[in-house]
Amino acid sequence: DRKKEIIRNPYSVKCWMRYIEFKQNAPKSILNMIYERALKELPGSYKLWYSYLRERRKQVKGKCITEPGYEEVNNCHERALVFMHKMPRIWLDYCQFLVSQCKITRSRRTFDRALRALPVTQHPRIWPLYLRFVRNLPLPETAIRVYRRYLKLSPENAEEYIDYLRSVGRLDEAAVRLAAIVNDESFVSKEGKSNYQLWHELCDLISQNPDKVTSLNVGAIIRGGLTRFTDQLGKLWCSLADYYIRSGHFEKARDVYEEAILTVVTVRDFTQVFDSYAQFEESMIAAKMETTAEMGQDEDDDIDLELRLARFEQLIARRPLLLNSVLLRQNPHNVHEWHKRVKLYEGNPRQIINTYTEAVQTVDPMKATGKPHSLWVSFAKFYEENEQLDDARTIFEKATKVNYKQVDDLAAVWCEYGEMELRHENYEQALRILRKATAIPSKKAEYFDASEPVQNRVYKSLKVWSMLADLEESLGTFQSTKAVYDRIIDLRIATPQIVINYAMFLEEHNYFEESFKAYERGIALFRWPNVYDIWNTYLTKFIDRYGGKKLERARDLFEQALDGCPAKFAKTIYLLYAKLEEEYGLARHAMAVYERATQAVETEERHHIAIYQKAIEVYENYILYEHARDMCLRFSDMESKLGEIDRARAIYSYCSQICDPRVTANFWQTWKEFEIRHGNEDTIREMLRIKRSVQATYNTQVNFMSSQMLKATTSATGTGEEMLEQKAQQLAAEAEQDKPKPKEKILFVRSDTSRSELAELSKQANPDEIDIDDDDDEDQEPDEVQLEQKSVPTAVFGGLKDE
Repeated sequence: DRKKEIIRNPYSVKCWMRYIEFKQNAPKSILNMIYERALKELPGSYKLWYSYLRERRKQVKGKCITEPGYEEVNNCHERALVFMHKMPRIWLDYCQFLVSQCKITRSRRTFDRALRALPVTQHPRIWPLYLRFVRNLPLPETAIRVYRRYLKLSPENAEEYIDYLRSVGRLDEAAVRLAAIVNDESFVSKEGKSNYQLWHELCDLISQNPDKVTSLNVGAIIRGGLTRFTDQLGKLWCSLADYYIRSGHFEKARDVYEEAILTVVTVRDFTQVFDSYAQFEESMIAAKMETTAEMGQDEDDDIDLELRLARFEQLIARRPLLLNSVLLRQNPHNVHEWHKRVKLYEGNPRQIINTYTEAVQTVDPMKATGKPHSLWVSFAKFYEENEQLDDARTIFEKATKVNYKQVDDLAAVWCEYGEMELRHENYEQALRILRKATAIPSKKAEYFDASEPVQNRVYKSLKVWSMLADLEESLGTFQSTKAVYDRIIDLRIATPQIVINYAMFLEEHNYFEESFKAYERGIALFRWPNVYDIWNTYLTKFIDRYGGKKLERARDLFEQALDGCPAKFAKTIYLLYAKLEEEYGLARHAMAVYERATQAVETEERHHIAIYQKAIEVYENYILYEHARDMCLRFSDMESKLGEIDRARAIYSYCSQICDPRVTANFWQTWKEFEIRHGNEDTIREMLRIKRSVQATYNTQVNFMSSQMLKATTSATGTGEEMLEQKAQQLAAEAEQDKPKPKEKILFVRSDTSRSELAELSKQANPDEIDIDDDDDEDQEPDEVQLEQKSVPTAVFGGLKDE
């Protein structure tokens, strides 16, 4: 059936392929014959040729390459290429088949034929196989020629060629190719390398192989890299020096190293170059010592070795100075590095002067890092320390004319100038310098006006004025000092401390009203909170000076101070105000001040300020019972001092509601002492009744908590009942201790008893004894018993009792 189908359709590839598939297991001669018949009918069928060639290659696979069958297959491929010469797959299979037969020349020529036969767009399919073939050959010249042809088509793959050249030792051509791609700005590395990395590869290649790289000017290439890559110079300098070392030009290498350490601008580059330089010197010393050990030693060798050792030691000693030079090249306006450079030259006055001179000429105050005036000051101090005062003055005079960026810099120069004269006891000269510094310039400018030179603004510098004020106080007259302080205030540059100093100066010279005027001028200058120190000092001094003599004026001052005073600063002023009223004014005025203070100060400071009824309300609202008790005790004490005994007793009664007798025994003791001094039998009983009532209230709370504890107890052993019983016994014992001892002998004096009656009572015994037993009922009449005689406490009589 298959044959009939072929006879009917001899030009059908499908029919032939079905027939071949049917005969797949037939002997290879029959199968080959069928393919040949098919190709005779259809010589242009790629499908038939591809299957036929694959079948023929399969038939010789694994056989020795000298078998005649290989040549038959080769001839079959050649016949196929007559018709299939535009099919890259056929060429690839044929070339690979020839390579496997180790037919070098025939393979190369076949690759070349394939490249000529195929369009250029198909060449990228051939070249990878071709290049792999030539790379594996022990014939570098062949591979080089093939690569050169390849790079004409694909120059972007130059790195692959360079790697091959380096692998076969053709370093000269590798260097030339590498230099070409480094100079080609459009070149993009297939391996992801940057242009800088390629430069390093080139430098390493040419510097480490000076005998093999002859087509390039190594020095010119590396120096070209130095101009292009200014931020990565260390490695390039080391490569250039290495080139000369390997070439045997040691002095030339040393010159390169010296040039490098004097031109690099980063610490990293300097470190690379210096370490390489030091290693080179060490290797030179070691080589010389090794040579003399082998060849013997003479006088010239000794001198040469000592010279090399001295050169190496000098290099190590120069390192800090060289590093400092690097940092100054990096930033010539770095003031700190100039100071370090001066220290490195310590002991060498000529170099120090040269360094200072270079520094003040190089550093631009507008670009300086640090304080540029410190260079001038240090320069002048260097001359001063060497007792050359005229030279130091010359430096300072020049320093005052420099256009600094900040006014503070020029002010510091003037102050240092004055201090130098003071150190040498030239007091008049120091005063003259500071007066000159503070003189008003012909063209005045605002302190913060950066567009004006600092010389026109320094007259408003507080630093200079403060020093002048100190000098005037010490060396000048009263009038000159006063004029300086007035000028500072007029210029509106004073600080609160300056105002206080001025006032204290006036006070020391007994100009008290002038002192107070100074305070007033300071107060007009500042706002809160800066004015706080002035007010505090002013009010204290005023009270100390006048006391209660000018009370209305003092009150006006306090009211002025408190107007707009923040809560943070109000406490001290209110306390001072209240103290004034207590000592020189009225008690009710003091009360009013304290009451105002409770609203004016900060919440956390109210317990220091707030007192009496207002304070008690404040603290009870916040449940701060401890502060409330303290306020009550102070309130009642004040009322008793004012003679308001009933008001004081009412305060004690009010406060007792928050005073547990077991915790606040001090309160109840204070109340008891109050009643002993001012009360009678009824008031004592009332106090004890209140105490028992409060005690019962707190006991009820404790019993309630105990019952809750009982409910929470799950033990069946009766532990809860035992705890409750122990607690009850403890409370009973405490209550027993709180009871006053029976038949306590106390002399009670009513608050309305006159002083003469008190004096008389102190001389005779009280006929009645009072029983103040806590257990008596309120309505029970006390038993009349004989009272033991007891003298009245001296405190009752105050200053009336005769000694």
